[in-house]
Amino acid sequence: MKKLILILSLGLSVLTVSAQSKLDQDRAAIKSLAGYYKVTFNYAETFAPDTAYKFHPRYHSWGYEWATIVEDSPKKIAIQHLLVVGDSTVIKHWREDWVYEQPTILQYDKDNTWKKVALKPSEVKGRWTQKVYQVDDSPRYESIGTWVHVDGRHEWQSKADSPLPRREFTKRNDYNVLNRGNRIYLTPQGWMFEQDNNKVVRSADGDKIIAQEKGYEEFTKVDEAKFAFAKKWWAGQQGYWADARAAWDDVFAKNGTIKLAGKKDGKLLYEQLFDLAEKSEKEKWNSARNKAETIKIINGYISAS
Repeated sequence: MKKLILILSLGLSVLTVSAQSKLDQDRAAIKSLAGYYKVTFNYAETFAPDTAYKFHPRYHSWGYEWATIVEDSPKKIAIQHLLVVGDSTVIKHWREDWVYEQPTILQYDKDNTWKKVALKPSEVKGRWTQKVYQVDDSPRYESIGTWVHVDGRHEWQSKADSPLPRREFTKRNDYNVLNRGNRIYLTPQGWMFEQDNNKVVRSADGDKIIAQEKGYEEFTKVDEAKFAFAKKWWAGQQGYWADARAAWDDVFAKNGTIKLAGKKDGKLLYEQLFDLAEKSEKEKWNSARNKAETIKIINGYISAS
């Protein structure tokens, strides 16, 4: 009997070490997404069910991006991306939060509307949710998947619905949902964000795919020296945006559905919050004021329930 107990005890210890090792591998892979990069963006439409559909031109662009970790706890890692243009211009870009075994997901519907959906324990066990935010920290999409570490490969994949991508939302109105097939994997030079997307018309009658698309966003490590101005700029801005994240967390916690409006008083939400960030830095506001002023502006742009 004692021998059986010892065997069972050893077995549980091995399982615990193995599980912890997997979680550590996951965290290391996610944290390696941070760094200093040249990013190339390549997208091409590949297939359309309607033979009369006219394929849109391929999209190619590139830029320099600094991805910096702004929160690191055992089950959450937040990475802020900053776009660097030339030697003296920095744009707060998208943010990605990685949360381990999150029980809910904010799912995009259509018409700038997101709905909170509860997940089953079996759907979240051992899995990470990637929560992607727009430049003003408003929601973009969330999706859940398992990090896989095998044969020297480290990758994660998922599916999610989102609004139109930034490269198209001011240029097209022939579809209203991007059904994303996301795959992230590490490379010797950095990492790759590979996509297999469906461009969807969503209506009361259901979803209709008008075109499929292949995308590659390649993050290649570059010299840190190029980002000296970005570091200085972010040092002045990061305090406000930490408070803005806290403000958004309050909004997300209190509402099951969020609908985001367009312009108010001639400005989009990101313009209002960017102006507020500059004012906060200049006037040395404290966190309480930052959060209160941010929530006040956000509430003017959302219909929540």
